[in-house]
Parts: sequence; structure tokens; C-alpha cells
Amino acid sequence: MKTVYLLWHRHAFENGPDDVKLIGVYDSALAARQARSRVGGQPGFRKYPEGFEISAYELGQDHWTEGFVVIDPSATAEGE
Repeated sequence: MKTVYLLWHRHAFENGPDDVKLIGVYDSALAARQARSRVGGQPGFRKYPEGFEISAYELGQDHWTEGFVVIDPSATAEGE
């Protein structure tokens, strides 16, 4: 199996969903780290350097094998 490496940046907000950006997909962990170095000095990224994450993924495999539920953020406990 071929492995690819995804470089993500996540910024958590106090009162809202996380802001997640996929920076890119690379053919090696080294290439992903080099990309992190290239973008790390850009506005926003340099303020939150702890937000970077590199994830390894095998190609040709299902990575989400279960269903999902939809959570309506506008629903209130009273209205449910």
C-alpha cells in the first residue's frame, strides 16, 4: 500500500467550531514537514504554530467506515 501524508492546520475558537485547513497532501513525511516550514511563517500560521498536524493515510482503503449523525447547532435543548 502507498502512504500519503496530509498536512492540516487547526485553530480552535472558544465559541464555535474549529477552523480546519488542509494545507496539502504529500508523498513523504519529510515533504509534509518541509511544507509546514514553508507556510509556517505566513500570517495566521505563525501566530498559531501549534495548530499543525501531519496525518498518514493509506491509499486504497476506507478510512471512515461507520455512519454519521447530523447535529443541528441551531437546535436548543428546549426545542428537542
